[in-house]
Amino acid sequence: MTAHPTVFSIPVQRAFADALAAGLIDRFADGALGLAEGLILLPSNRARSAVQAAFVRASGAGLLMPRLAVIGDADLDESVALALDAIDAADPIPPAIDALRRRLMLAALIERHNPAGEEAITGAAAFQLAEGLGRVIDQLHYEEIAPARLGDIEAALGDLAGHWQASWQRLRLLIDHWPAMLAATGHIDRADRRNRLLARVSDGWRAAPPARFVVAAGVSTAAPAIARLLRTVAHLPQGMVVLPGLDLSMAAEEWDALGPVKPDPDKPGERPLETHPQYHLKLLLGRMGIARAEVGAWAAASPFDGPDARGPFLSLLFAPAAYTARWQAADDVAPSLIGVSAATFADDGQEAQGIALMMRRMLDEPGRTAALVTPDRLLAERVAAALARWDIAVDDSAGQPLGQTPPGALLLLLADFAAAIDPVRLIALLGHPLVRAGEGRLDWLDQVRRLDLVLRGPGLVPGWAGVSARIDEIATDSDRRGHGAAVAIGDWWAEVAAGLSTALAPFAAGVSAPPSMLLGALQDALGWLTGEGAWTGHAGRAMSDLFDRWAMAKGDGPALVAPADFPTMLADLMSGESIRPPYGGHPRLFIWGLLEARLQRADLMILGGLDEGRWPPQQSPDPWLAPGIRRMLGLAAPERQQGMAAHDFAGAFAAREVVVTRAMRSGGDPAVASRFWLRLAALAGELPAATLDGQPVTALAATLDVPPGRSEPADKPRPAPPQAARPNQISVTGVDQLARDPFAFYAAKILRLSELEPLSSGPDAKWFGTRVHKFLQDWQAAGLTEAAFAAELAALRADPALDSLGRAFWLPRVEPSLRWAAERVWAARDERWPVANEVSGKLLTGGIMLRGTADRVDQAADGTLAIVDYKTGAAPSAKSAGEGLNSQLGLLGLIAEEAGLGDLAPEPVGAFEYWELKRDRKKGVDGAVKPIKGQKPKPSTAAAVIERAREALAELSARFLLGQEPFAPGDSAKRYADFDQLMRRDEWFGRGDPDPGMTDGGSA
Repeated sequence: MTAHPTVFSIPVQRAFADALAAGLIDRFADGALGLAEGLILLPSNRARSAVQAAFVRASGAGLLMPRLAVIGDADLDESVALALDAIDAADPIPPAIDALRRRLMLAALIERHNPAGEEAITGAAAFQLAEGLGRVIDQLHYEEIAPARLGDIEAALGDLAGHWQASWQRLRLLIDHWPAMLAATGHIDRADRRNRLLARVSDGWRAAPPARFVVAAGVSTAAPAIARLLRTVAHLPQGMVVLPGLDLSMAAEEWDALGPVKPDPDKPGERPLETHPQYHLKLLLGRMGIARAEVGAWAAASPFDGPDARGPFLSLLFAPAAYTARWQAADDVAPSLIGVSAATFADDGQEAQGIALMMRRMLDEPGRTAALVTPDRLLAERVAAALARWDIAVDDSAGQPLGQTPPGALLLLLADFAAAIDPVRLIALLGHPLVRAGEGRLDWLDQVRRLDLVLRGPGLVPGWAGVSARIDEIATDSDRRGHGAAVAIGDWWAEVAAGLSTALAPFAAGVSAPPSMLLGALQDALGWLTGEGAWTGHAGRAMSDLFDRWAMAKGDGPALVAPADFPTMLADLMSGESIRPPYGGHPRLFIWGLLEARLQRADLMILGGLDEGRWPPQQSPDPWLAPGIRRMLGLAAPERQQGMAAHDFAGAFAAREVVVTRAMRSGGDPAVASRFWLRLAALAGELPAATLDGQPVTALAATLDVPPGRSEPADKPRPAPPQAARPNQISVTGVDQLARDPFAFYAAKILRLSELEPLSSGPDAKWFGTRVHKFLQDWQAAGLTEAAFAAELAALRADPALDSLGRAFWLPRVEPSLRWAAERVWAARDERWPVANEVSGKLLTGGIMLRGTADRVDQAADGTLAIVDYKTGAAPSAKSAGEGLNSQLGLLGLIAEEAGLGDLAPEPVGAFEYWELKRDRKKGVDGAVKPIKGQKPKPSTAAAVIERAREALAELSARFLLGQEPFAPGDSAKRYADFDQLMRRDEWFGRGDPDPGMTDGGSA
């Protein structure tokens, strides 16, 4: 071992991997095997790939590279095996417990142990908290803090809030029981095993230094076990430590201002500046026992380095707050920013488009590379999707959560459906690309589409029985849309329901069950739906491995989980499983997360998502440890992650060509510029705008999907079908539709188009109105007695299609209105009495067959009829009837007088009434009768109403049904809705004289 350590730092502006490779080749490439005899310790697999590529670039010809060992968490065992020539089998280190099994065991521990007086935590909630508890245990291992230390700070808890004290009591209880529980399995925590393995390597090298050279490069983790290993490497005869981006030019007073490496008992209020990008390196050096003055500058350079002036600029940029006054005295920073530009986009969608444009442009320059560096996974996904327009497949090296892959998404969708059967999840599940893939897929999708049509519309009773009942209901009703679809899918649906309901029976039971049972049910259902399709490919194999690990942990974890909670538990677990893409993406374009970008460099570095909360990423609070407790224990503050993010920003920003981007709006909400962006603006002023071929990239992104040239508003559509295509019959409601909006009538009655009802099981306003009509119809059919009313009211309350919101809010409002209607009927029994309901009739008038259905018809004592229309909303105004826009009741009166309604003989009509079945808060009544009136002057009569309706029908028939007038969108319609896309409304709205009542906007 040497007396003086050998420690270097590669300046931040250097391309770390390439400078490292160049320097090691200069030092050790003596003969064919010079490098091959060495060992390089690296922080991650991504760093290993970067260093391998750098050696290939630097060698020019073939060479035997040194062994590359990763001492990060994931592949520690393999790497340590490379570092050691032999592992002492006489004293083996116990294996690490599987991460899933540990989480399940911790969840069970949380369930069993609760402080006195605290509410028990069970099921999915315990599983979620177990993840945070595992992080606390790992952090204690990383910092080598003994559990007994927890008791030393018990007395300091009095100043904490009550919920933190309760959390602390639970944490103490769990940590006291965890060691014995873990020892019983014969395993140890992975972090504990890492410490032991690193200690064994360090002790072995101190006792017998290896003959080969050993280099620890790019490691910046300040965990004590790693710090001791690096200290050992630094003192080896042929060892060295190469740090990434340690600021050797930083003034001593600024370095000291970063705060203490170890807490000073005499200065309890002094806190380190953990948000600074150099603090974690200062902490690492302190734990290595090495002063910054002992660190030398790495001499080797590479063709991929950034300008030398960029390093001092970044040091100035991140000066501690107390020293930012130096900015005013600094020289002109413009030379430091040659090659740096910025782009501020309107929203994150345009930001992704602009980044994709810049990356695509780099492909026009032979051999040039570009990389997007961002911690924002959504931005990364958008950029990858935007590049796909040019058939460019680019890999996101940070990977994709398992739950977002096709097999994972199918599993989560299946779990959600099993926990709460509803038509939206059912159709999405049956139509998933992995379901029935291969031969027979097209026939399967045909059946799914038919089922989709059948299930549309409100009032679907939840559950398997509700779907079957809807199919039977529509199949037996020839007047309902979807009749043919319902008949066609009957046998198919019976097979689907039997297969899935059998597999998912543990969920349908509705009682808490062991998680393994629920997982097994999902596995059986996936097998029924996809065969082996869900378990193939990288994501499928990862999901299969997850199932296997859970099966091996049988007996561990929460004893019982509610089926409704299991999807949350499963989604939480799968969000931590990342599927990294296989090799095969574009060789010159990359998307890197912050971890993946470390030690790597591309010709163009795009630093995207520089908004607060995105970069640096927003930190999630620790549910177990208050910030004050973390400081007392010596654990890293959450702010240290911000310092690491700042170091990553500095490393990427130091490249030769850099573009920084942000969006003014993110996710539809205003975004605040990142603290890094604000510092940059305060020090450097306004950066040059990023351009492509002389045009601002922001403008190009904003107009990428806008067709060239000036768009002129088009004329309104004026379809004029030939006479043979125009209908010779019309309903009374169709007359009103034709009067208000001829184009809507054309689309609905001539083209026979209609808006699809929503795919939802919950009742909506239409269902509520239909259900009220059915209530009054059934009550009238039962005799209009008080007993019949009570029976119908009981049936309404028990209606299985009524959801909890309807029972809580709609029922209490509609019941008084129904009672009001009943009392009105009973009070007028001596003057008039209902004689028919939902009664239809038709009349040939003026060459047009008129059809209509009345909600209710009353007969007065004098023999005249009264036609009643129920409204659960507002009734049409008298003015609309006078203007011919609301002729429905008048036309029903015309049919009643001249042809008769149903079995009723033609009789004179003496009254038309709307019954509003809703509460009027101002008047304090639960309903209102609103008679309609004909044209002025008053008083008007029912005969006037009928005559005005007859005139409206004749006029409209002559123009549209018997004539040649085009069906243009009506100016009297207050808004357009169903047929906006068909009429291409946005292309003409605003041209001419649109109705001033239209307030829904549109493009000019």
